[in-house]
This record gives sequence, C-alpha cells and structure tokens, in this order.
Amino acid sequence: MPETGFAARMRELRTERGMSLRKLAATAFYGKSYLHELETGMKEPTPQAAKRIDDALGAGGTLAALASTGMRRREVIARAGLAVALPHTILDHGRRVGADTPRQIADRTARLRRIDDYLGGADTVAMYAAELESTLRIIQDGSYTATTGRELLRVFAEQAQMAGWAAFDAGQHDDAGQWYRSSLAAARDAGDLPLAGNAINLLAYQELALGQAATATIAAAYDTAAESATPVVRALLHMRGAWVHAVNGHADDTERHLDLGTACLTEHHDRPEPDWVYWVDRREADIMAGRCWAVLRRPMRAIPILEAALGCYEDTHAREKALYLSWLADAYLDANEVEQGCATAARAVRLSAGVGSTRPGQRIEAFLGRLGPYALTPCATELRGLVSGRQG
Repeated sequence: MPETGFAARMRELRTERGMSLRKLAATAFYGKSYLHELETGMKEPTPQAAKRIDDALGAGGTLAALASTGMRRREVIARAGLAVALPHTILDHGRRVGADTPRQIADRTARLRRIDDYLGGADTVAMYAAELESTLRIIQDGSYTATTGRELLRVFAEQAQMAGWAAFDAGQHDDAGQWYRSSLAAARDAGDLPLAGNAINLLAYQELALGQAATATIAAAYDTAAESATPVVRALLHMRGAWVHAVNGHADDTERHLDLGTACLTEHHDRPEPDWVYWVDRREADIMAGRCWAVLRRPMRAIPILEAALGCYEDTHAREKALYLSWLADAYLDANEVEQGCATAARAVRLSAGVGSTRPGQRIEAFLGRLGPYALTPCATELRGLVSGRQG
C-alpha cells in the first residue's frame, strides 16, 4: 500500500498515541504479527479488522475509510482479472446470449462455491462479488429468450447468495443483507421458489447473528420453498429452523425440526438436487443437532453427537471445524468437564489461525467469557495464554 494509505496512517496514529503493537493487538483482538503485516503494507485489512483498529486507535473512521478505498481498488483489479478469464462469448454484450450460457456460468459458479469449504469469507467476498457483477452485465446488456433470461436470473440469485454468505462470514452485514435481498428478488422473478426460500433462510440466519429472534423469517422461508423443494432442500430448511429455535430456547420446536430434517434426508426420489445444497448430508445434520443441544445447554445430548461427527471432519475445513469445536467446548463446560472444554477450545484456536472469518474468533471470545468461575484453573490460564500468544 502506498505511504498515503492505510498502512502509513495506521503507523502514524499508533506512534502518536504511544501505543505498542502488543498493546494494540490486545485492544483490537488481533495478533501482533498480523498488525505488523498491515502496518508495513504486506497485507490489506479486511473491513472488520480496519474498524477494530480504527476504534482501538480512536481514529474516528479514518482508517476504515482508507481500507474501504483499498477494497474498492482490489475489487476493480479482481474484476479485470475475471474478465480476462471468462470466455469472450459470455462477455460480448449487446449480442445474442446463447441458451448454453447460463449452464456455463452455473458450472463455474459450482466450482467457485466449493472454495468456501477451505477459505473464509474475507478471502472470497471480492471474487464472488466480481462473478455476480459479470452475470449482471450479461442480464442487462445481452439479448436472449425468456427461458434463457430465467436461467440467467437463477444463476444470478445463486451467486448473490454466495456473495452474501461470504460477506456475512467476513462480518460485512450490510453488504450481506443487500445481496440476500437481491437474490430473493431474482429467484422470485426466475420462478425458483426453493432458491427464494433459501434467500429468506439466509436472511433469518443473519437476523439471528444480529440478535433478532428470526422465528417469523425462518417460517417464511419454509412456507416459500416447501411445496416445490426437493428433500435435501427441505432438510436444510428444517436444520436451520432448528438452529433458530435453539438459539431462542425453544427445545420442543428444535427437536421437531431436527427430526423432520433427518427424515427428509432418508427420502428416496428421482429429482436432481440443486448444487447449492451439495454439502448437506447426514453428518451435517448430526453436527447441527449437536450445536442445537449445546446452545440449549443439554450437554449429555450434544457431546456424543459432536464427538462422533467431528471425529471424521477434516482439518482442511478449518473454519467450520473450529466453529463446531467451539460448541463442543461449550458442551463440555456445561457438563463440568472444564479441562476437556479448554482443550477443545484450544484446538479451535489453533485451527482457526489465519482463517478469513470473524466467526471463530467471536466464538472463542464467548467461550473465554464463560470461564470466569474457573479463572484460576491451570487449563483456563493456559487457554488464555494461547489466545494472547496468537494476538502477540
């Protein structure tokens, strides 16, 4: 980054305030080495990181604004690179868009969707946004049949959900909400009610993360999608419905949705499932059940489910495994297995290092907050040392 940008201003503000990198790391809840890389321009800040550093230094929004400018510049570069990579026929606007074009874009979208298994939203949001912009240009500038137009809207809705999920994972909730609503509108115009239901489903998930009940929204998601949805789509809707009810403390509704979701996964049918539910299977259903019982403070139900499911969950899926381990740690704590809880949380801390997502750190911070009564135990002290070491 040039000397007039984020890195230089961050260094100037920190020096002016007499704050060491270690002190800033403790205040902003980021590692000292990461802050050093930001300050020397080796890395660009995510919007979440820029805001935390801005707040820690009392910069009044200056750093966040500089980071936003840098992000827009990087998105332009990403889009330019994307334009080179896409087939020329797809980008030749104002001309006839062939019937095969939506399938080409959908195939590319399916490949990019799987990147989310390995990278956090901060690493993928600009790329997914660039894909979305490319498809939007085709819709706006191309000439095509009504059938092709519906297929373009459908893949646009899928891409908007991808971009929204990445933004949500990166802590960019305003952008996530806008993309989810764009997806909902496009899916409805395309006549794809299951995809529209999933957009509402994602909005419910975001409401929940922002402290809202989301029960009415999750019910609307199921009502929108259920009649024409395939079994795995219905399973996903029930699984997320169970989570919403669990967070709201509704144990009976949670169990009902978990049972319905599991039953959907056993249905035999000959309809193809949409690619956007490729990851939904019995293991994911078990993990959701374990998460639900953990948040409902039912550790004897949560622990065996999560232990079994996570035992075969690859570390390459670092963000998801770290998140799931954090709920297992909570369940151990509720079972008064403090040492096991701290050990599990420590695994999550190590696994989430460098992951471009705000959520694992938030979960670990919440777990640390629960350790007050055990503050003097060796395992709690060791865990706090590990987290501090990651910061410093």
